[in-house]
Amino acid sequence: MNVMSDQEQAAVRAAAQEGFRDLKTRLSELDADGIDLILRDARSHYAWKDTPVSDDLLRQIYEITAQGPTSMNTCPARFTFVRSQAGKERLAKALKPANVPKVMGAPVTAIISYDTAFWTHLPFLFPHEDRRHFFEGKTAHIEDTAFRNSTLQGAYFMIAARAVGLDVGAISGFDNAIVDAEFFADTSFKSNFLCNIGHADENALFQKLPRFGFEDVCEVI
Repeated sequence: MNVMSDQEQAAVRAAAQEGFRDLKTRLSELDADGIDLILRDARSHYAWKDTPVSDDLLRQIYEITAQGPTSMNTCPARFTFVRSQAGKERLAKALKPANVPKVMGAPVTAIISYDTAFWTHLPFLFPHEDRRHFFEGKTAHIEDTAFRNSTLQGAYFMIAARAVGLDVGAISGFDNAIVDAEFFADTSFKSNFLCNIGHADENALFQKLPRFGFEDVCEVI
């Protein structure tokens, strides 16, 4: 493993600081419409228009997602994009009946999974020092870290898809063991959740469900 020298670390740190200052000069916050698009007025969708999602757009979504923070830059999430009829039929084996038409009708269904061997990539992802010993042989810590951070990355993925003009519909109503056996046998991957992506048919929407207010769930101490 090649650990960066103090001089190299100082150079990349200075470049990062300057880049952040430049960002804040160009854009200090999203406007109200941008916030509405990615969260405030965004909706979960269950029906889809017959509009394809290109590989270039999937790549763009991933490249945005990959910039989101994870603990120690572990980046454990993996993304399997199921587009083909054959792939959807394999995925349908794991779904609760109500979710089958949602997946079969979506242009693409992403399986957001996590790699339990993520820690072996730390020399690349966290080059400041070798931190593989934090995880080696620690199964519970590996699982907790991978699940927590892949869930974060799955949320970034949903926001990224909305940011580039697509709609999303996350699904947890499925059998993870079946998905893992069907798609990730003999690998170190485990499924977390599913997410349909595409251009939604808004005619299937119902009213947005209630949310808690600040005073209900927040405390400042």
